[in-house]
Amino acid sequence: MKNGFLRSFWYLCRGYWKSEEKWRANGLLGIVVSLNFVTVYLLVQINNWYSEFYNALQEYQSGLFWPLVGKFSLLAFLYIAIAVYAIYLRQMLQIKWRIWMTDRYLKNWMDGQVYYRLQVLGQDMDNPDQRIQEDINQFVTLTLQLFLGLLKQLTTLVAFAVVLWNLSGVIDVPIGSTSFRIYGYMVWFSLVYSVIGTYLAHRVGRQLIALDYDQQRYEADFRFNMVRVRENSESIAFYGGEKPEIEGFKEKFTRVVKNYRRIMRRSKLLNFYSNGYGQLALIVPLILATPRYFIGEMQLGGLMQTITAFGNVQDALSYFVTSYDSVAQLVAVTHRLNGFTQHMEAVESLERKVVTADSGAPSMEVEKLRIALPDGRILLSDCSLSLAPGSRVLVTGRSGCGKSTFLRTLAGLWPFGSGRLLMPKGDKVLFLPQRPYLPLGSLRRAICYPSQEWSGQDIEAVLQLTGLDALISQLDTVDDWSRILSLGEQQRIAFARVLLVKPQWLFLDEATSALDEQREREMYELLHEELSKMSIMSVGHRSTLFVQHEQELHFDGSGHWSFESLAI
Repeated sequence: MKNGFLRSFWYLCRGYWKSEEKWRANGLLGIVVSLNFVTVYLLVQINNWYSEFYNALQEYQSGLFWPLVGKFSLLAFLYIAIAVYAIYLRQMLQIKWRIWMTDRYLKNWMDGQVYYRLQVLGQDMDNPDQRIQEDINQFVTLTLQLFLGLLKQLTTLVAFAVVLWNLSGVIDVPIGSTSFRIYGYMVWFSLVYSVIGTYLAHRVGRQLIALDYDQQRYEADFRFNMVRVRENSESIAFYGGEKPEIEGFKEKFTRVVKNYRRIMRRSKLLNFYSNGYGQLALIVPLILATPRYFIGEMQLGGLMQTITAFGNVQDALSYFVTSYDSVAQLVAVTHRLNGFTQHMEAVESLERKVVTADSGAPSMEVEKLRIALPDGRILLSDCSLSLAPGSRVLVTGRSGCGKSTFLRTLAGLWPFGSGRLLMPKGDKVLFLPQRPYLPLGSLRRAICYPSQEWSGQDIEAVLQLTGLDALISQLDTVDDWSRILSLGEQQRIAFARVLLVKPQWLFLDEATSALDEQREREMYELLHEELSKMSIMSVGHRSTLFVQHEQELHFDGSGHWSFESLAI
């Protein structure tokens, strides 16, 4: 697991530091590291001040009191100012790194319909939104905090180990008839104490890694359940489904609570150990140093300087003990992000077996198209057909026979298939799903999605043509329009988009299912009148659709198909 973590961590970390921003990033990191070195130097100077100050007190040198207070004030002011700017610049580096990683992950997730293909292939990680929003933030924050903290503590260790070595002197340890002389004995004791403490901390706290991983997943599942209710509030209200939804909330939240209680129990043991370890480290230097003080080998200033130096060495050596919880969180976050990355890369590497190319002619050609389900069951086999410009084709068949999957394949979304699709070069293609997507924002933005290139006059004109002129006064109103508008109104907005885009090829997947038959007929007639040369392929179950089309493509669900002209 250790090697796996290190490989995953390096893979996630190296991108930013080798990117186009590497010079600025490394420069800013260098400044932060330098400021941390300066703070360690100031701590050494403050430690030396302890010796001067307490020696002056012991010898009743009142004339040195205020000068030494002034010296401490200057050192403290410099330390505070530099420490504050070290944190500020670290946070600046943190947000720059997070911006870079977030942009990269968003691009990889959205490009090539990876966000969709992850679900289709059954490789979707739980809550990818959490991976991008929360896990990247934690990864960057914890990495910088732990790296810079470790670097500072190593510097502190080197600086104060020298001070403590010189202050601790020599101790003779009798063993039997032999006496062993140990130089810098307090440094050796601190080292042994910290190594044992670190090992025991790992033994006590290692289960927190898996528990932290599960806690993030359970929290995200609970949050996602509530988002689902908000998105489908009307359907739930119609069904009166409040009771099962509450039960679902409780089920998800119970997992959150159970796992958190496991974290509490394990954290309690780790906190008992960490606090006991820390408190014991406070009394140990007194026990080790005071014998030399009592026999007159050390002044009060030297005693205080020794205690402070020992504390700094001990803190540096105990960094892993005090930071174990953060390390556990970093390991869990790294595994989550790496898993998400691997899933996206696996989807991106899949070869698209349905080849799309220019037809070199005004017609659309489908050659030897084969469509299957993920389990291998064949929906369509060896389908070849040619559609001339202005064709109107109705795709029919019983539910589950592959009609919608056929459109997904033509759109390049469905990966389980093979064959060739040849489209006229430069022709615009538009697909209308059964439930149109309306992004958050103004109604104008929702109508123009995904482009924003049309004028207000164009938008008002298509709203009037589709019978939505009552919405013209609300074009700049910002709201959740998918909640406000009925499904029928949303489907008419989709037809308004068609009139704006003016595609040469239009594919409709039950795009009139929420319209009454009269409104459905009006929408199709509107398309024929405004875009008479546009080719239309519709998926639907209503018998009224036969009148609006000239040809029928029928699937029987076992791979067989037929393509015939409709008698009008």
